[in-house]
Amino acid sequence: MDSCEYLRRVLDTPVYDVAAVTPLDEAEALSRRRGCRFLLKREDLQSVHSYKLRGAYAKMCSLPEEALRKGVVAASAGNHAQGVALAARKLGVEALIVMPVTTPEIKVEAVKALGAKIVQFGDGYSDCAEEAARIVAATGKTFIPPYDDPDVIAGQATVAKEILEQAGRSLSAIYVPVGGGGLAAGTCIYVKNVRPGVKVIGVEPEDSDCMWRSLRAGRRVSVANPGLFADGVCVKKPGDETFRICRRYLDGIVRVTTAETCAAIKDIFEATRSICEPAGALALAGAKKNASKGETCACIISGANMNFDRIRFAAEQAELGEGREAVFDLTIPERPGSFRDFARRIGKRSVTEFNYRMGEGGDAHVFAGISVKTPAERKTLAAAFARAGYGCTDLSDSALAKEHVRYMAGGRPACAKNEVAYRFEFPERPGALMEFLTAIGGRWNISMFHYRNHGDDHGRVLAGFQVPPAERSQFAKVLEGIGYVCEDVTGDPAYRTFLAPARG
Repeated sequence: MDSCEYLRRVLDTPVYDVAAVTPLDEAEALSRRRGCRFLLKREDLQSVHSYKLRGAYAKMCSLPEEALRKGVVAASAGNHAQGVALAARKLGVEALIVMPVTTPEIKVEAVKALGAKIVQFGDGYSDCAEEAARIVAATGKTFIPPYDDPDVIAGQATVAKEILEQAGRSLSAIYVPVGGGGLAAGTCIYVKNVRPGVKVIGVEPEDSDCMWRSLRAGRRVSVANPGLFADGVCVKKPGDETFRICRRYLDGIVRVTTAETCAAIKDIFEATRSICEPAGALALAGAKKNASKGETCACIISGANMNFDRIRFAAEQAELGEGREAVFDLTIPERPGSFRDFARRIGKRSVTEFNYRMGEGGDAHVFAGISVKTPAERKTLAAAFARAGYGCTDLSDSALAKEHVRYMAGGRPACAKNEVAYRFEFPERPGALMEFLTAIGGRWNISMFHYRNHGDDHGRVLAGFQVPPAERSQFAKVLEGIGYVCEDVTGDPAYRTFLAPARG
């Protein structure tokens, strides 16, 4: 389909039967702090708290009456499901939504409240899509795709149309979250044909960057295990039509970390007093990372279907994302008064974490978290520790330190001989921890184990196993067969300092 036909569909779409024209609010404090304007396109204020109802309704209104009478099917973990359910209720159509068994109950109940029937199947979107295809083949119902469809893309493009009407001529760029690419494709094809001087920048999580990889490769490529924190953009492979459009029109993609996303969630809360979901904060996270002083950036806040138990994780990570917490491994003398001297070096800064356990020898290792105002202050503090004669290792960028060691520091048993340490990630669902332990088996003794519910969709485990050197290759083969993402961290400085068995 050419751009003229897309523009016609955008202008002719009936999405405002169900969608509101959402405001474009400025994050004023953030704008002053950063020296450029950040405008927030508030799609979190839609009735289903997401932009997804635009594309779903546009698609369903394009269907012939006969197809609507048979009913529709969709596969979704949340936002698209609610959009389809609302559109179906408006049109008087029966809707069946296939959702993962891992979907939080709040999202399942929200879809049911809109009148749709629910089938829960599999652990993620791919499983749901396969089950939805089977249902469509068996029943003749119509599948409503979440992104890779011209009518869906045109419906999502109405967000960009509103931004251009609201932002004025000073607009420099629009930042848009990217999953399968429907919103990004709609935004860039509309903007580049109406106001080509406005940049359109996609934003993806570093661990779920299928569009970025595809654009670099010049063809669609898959991410085997996309990150699940920003579940609204957790897609293994971009759509065919969305990739074609983004390849031609998108000005670039910025990738952001989980911590940077959480910092953007905090910024949005401070500006609006609303808590958006991780995918909804991606655009602002990308703009903060990429925008130049003096620019005016519109950031699409794509949704606010946030799980309450994820808020704790987001709050913890936000300070790291802003560079406002420094995490150090410090070596200080093991003698009376050394802690007092250390506290004097910190000054009036807040201590967020302090872990210490007496060890052998004349020095003590301290795991310390300290509040700082800027990332530069972190370097200043490290230099001050070094001048004081403390051994100092900055662990602020260590995932192992931030996710596990800070909760475990304090014991290094000499009896845990032949220990190897691994970090694991697996989809979080009821019974997943038991499945993980069963898969590991009972041949090798587990000498260390740390699991903490982060409010994320990943279960993160740090585990130690007593594996004699002669059995290491066989142990590695067992891990390969489990299918979980894992990483050998036996040589990581944080592990070696605070957790590795003491030498007897």
